[in-house]
Amino acid sequence: MQSSSLATSWATRRTLGRVPPRDFHRPTQFAGHEFEAFQGGDDPAVMHRVAHESAAALLARVRNDPTPEILDRLVAFTDSHGIDALAELWAGATPHSLPGALWRIYLLRAVIRQSPDDITYLFERGSRISATIDPIVAGAPMPASPEEILELADRILRGVFEGDFGLALERGAAFARLAASGAASVADDLDVIEPDRSVELTRRALRLTELATDLHACSARWRDGSLD
Repeated sequence: MQSSSLATSWATRRTLGRVPPRDFHRPTQFAGHEFEAFQGGDDPAVMHRVAHESAAALLARVRNDPTPEILDRLVAFTDSHGIDALAELWAGATPHSLPGALWRIYLLRAVIRQSPDDITYLFERGSRISATIDPIVAGAPMPASPEEILELADRILRGVFEGDFGLALERGAAFARLAASGAASVADDLDVIEPDRSVELTRRALRLTELATDLHACSARWRDGSLD
């Protein structure tokens, strides 16, 4: 996913009516068929530096002192402050970078938490038709309840800070791929009887696929030492 496909201007967001223009602290509500983000600032060079430095500092700080209290606060950060707070730092970063990876993991968690029932259904649908090891990599029980999927989202995010960073990104990628596959499958079922819903699900499948592709690429770069 290119950063331009993630970042949209505040003016566009206001036109779409997705988020009140001054509501920075309320958790952002994402439309079912798209992931929207935010511009990070007026000076691209400054924001690029801030994004990379903040991501590296955060990761180093927590890995040096991975206390449960700090991890709990980081995992739940967007529940209190909204995804907007992180978007201002990381949403505009290049997809295959450290801030880009952190942004996408938080974004995946936000999408899951917004509609756990829907995403659980799509994930299970994708898992049933998958011929890959993605269900094992993602690590969700089958069948999974919405509560278990919410717990999985938290475990994946915690793994970014206290476990194998590359594995955490790959687990996120596997989850997104399975949900995308499920969305595409349901879209095919509804193509004739509910064409509008089919189009919405097809778009959602595309966004999830792009998210999975970027997380997988970030995982590979982390393992070869080129993710910065």
